[in-house]
Amino acid sequence: MTSTGIRLHAPAPGWSIDADVVVVGSGVAGLTAALRCEAAGLTTVVVTKARLDDGSTRWAQGGIAAALGEGDTPEQHFDDTLVAGAGLCDEEAVRILVTEGPDAVRRLIATGAQFDESTDGVLELTREGGHHRRRIAHAGGDATGAEISRALVEAVRARGMRTIENALVLDLLTDAEGRTAGVTLHVMGEGQHDGVGAVHAPAVVLATGGMGQVFSATTNPAVSTGDGVALALRAGAEVSDLEFVQFHPTVLFLGPDAEGQQPLVSEAVRGEGAHLVDADGVRFMLGQHELAELAPRDIVAKGIMRRMRENDAEHMYLDARHFGAEMWERRFPTILAACRAHGIDPVTQPVPVAPAAHYASGGVRTDSHGRTTVPGLYACGEVACTGVHGANRLASNSLLEGLVYAERIAADIASTGLHARVPQPLPTAERPAHPLLPPEARFAVQRIMSRGAGVLRSEASLADAADRLDRLHADARDALDENGKTAEPGVDTWEATNLLCVARVLVAAARQREETRGCHWREDRPERDDTAWRRHIVVRLNPDRSLAVRTTDTTDFPPTLPQAQEQ
Repeated sequence: MTSTGIRLHAPAPGWSIDADVVVVGSGVAGLTAALRCEAAGLTTVVVTKARLDDGSTRWAQGGIAAALGEGDTPEQHFDDTLVAGAGLCDEEAVRILVTEGPDAVRRLIATGAQFDESTDGVLELTREGGHHRRRIAHAGGDATGAEISRALVEAVRARGMRTIENALVLDLLTDAEGRTAGVTLHVMGEGQHDGVGAVHAPAVVLATGGMGQVFSATTNPAVSTGDGVALALRAGAEVSDLEFVQFHPTVLFLGPDAEGQQPLVSEAVRGEGAHLVDADGVRFMLGQHELAELAPRDIVAKGIMRRMRENDAEHMYLDARHFGAEMWERRFPTILAACRAHGIDPVTQPVPVAPAAHYASGGVRTDSHGRTTVPGLYACGEVACTGVHGANRLASNSLLEGLVYAERIAADIASTGLHARVPQPLPTAERPAHPLLPPEARFAVQRIMSRGAGVLRSEASLADAADRLDRLHADARDALDENGKTAEPGVDTWEATNLLCVARVLVAAARQREETRGCHWREDRPERDDTAWRRHIVVRLNPDRSLAVRTTDTTDFPPTLPQAQEQ
């Protein structure tokens, strides 16, 4: 796979540092990879877009899934994951996840993460949608992500690891043979470095998180603008399964015009016995699935949307008044505080909820060692597509996936000797190859995507979205062609440009998949079609910025790299 030659318009790097490995992102995946690389004796630099603890991990409420409880087995976790993935999980990837997961969680505990325990010192485990057993470990009631983030950040700081905070990664650096040679980045604000610079390294680990900000309403933080996927595409990497965006069924409804990050009401609330009801108090998920409110997320989201249509309603309700004040305060203090901050008291009234963009099951295509189709470039966590999630992520598998595959990446880098290569990055092109969108284009992209590629999709809505996105793309290109100018380089223009890039790929894949499967719901193609579509859609970016879209022959991913190129 060769680079596209496309780079974001940005000043030339004014400073550089050298490392064996640069990890981009500071969630559970990024910090785990960094700690394991450092432990293997590799000089590791962590680059993160905000502060070390500002990514999506700290917002995770529910917990981390692993077969840790009495009577539970990796095989049962394996089965539940395959069912949720609706026929598109890579079975080898899932088996790695469920068999290596329990020990990975134990190592996380040894690193310092403190999970909730019973009075006799046994892990408290709960259930979430799609799980047939209690296997979700949680911390602080509903603050699992915050506790994991705290433990990992403290471990990184205790080791004196080099970190660059408030830094937006721009593009991948490569050498004359197309191998990874580091990244360019822009550091915002004060610090040891400022402005555009570079980290030179023969191994780059993308752990940049998701792209929820491509939609108007999302549970993702503001930093989740698809930067890693966009960087990988410009570098020539392949992405897969980007059409499978999971919309969390129960997000606090703040009004039809609410935009940006919305408060999540964890699936664990339903796991502890809360009911989904309509305005008349009817439990509408009964009879729709054997697990009712604890069905996989795609089924619950569709059930809510159907009931909203039937009742001409803007939202449904989550009723957990029977928990009582003590349970709410002990088990779900974060959610309780968020609801009360918006004038809703779950102790005495049902909580209005509606689906919102939550998690990208697809991403940069990797193999079982986290290797992408670009030599030396790795990906893990939400930015990656390992094949674990298939068409719909099983609840609380995301933190586990980041943990397990980050460890595998570190082991691969250390064992292959990749870090011994001295990178010789090619100079960045003087002429900008990619025009930048104006800052306001971000909101245009979000509105287009929410209208045309949200929970409900059709050929008509997707075609309209594609046309509108192409118009934004053409406007930026034409402005550059006519006067040689583009929007001023800066965080807001780089983010808007990245969002447009991932939006175009998502819509192209969603149009290609002419069926309903998992969290991809086509109103005009309501049935699942295993004969034609039990396979993956793979997209890459051409040098002229057009998209190359193909479908795999089977459910198996082809190898990421030819054998001769594997380090």
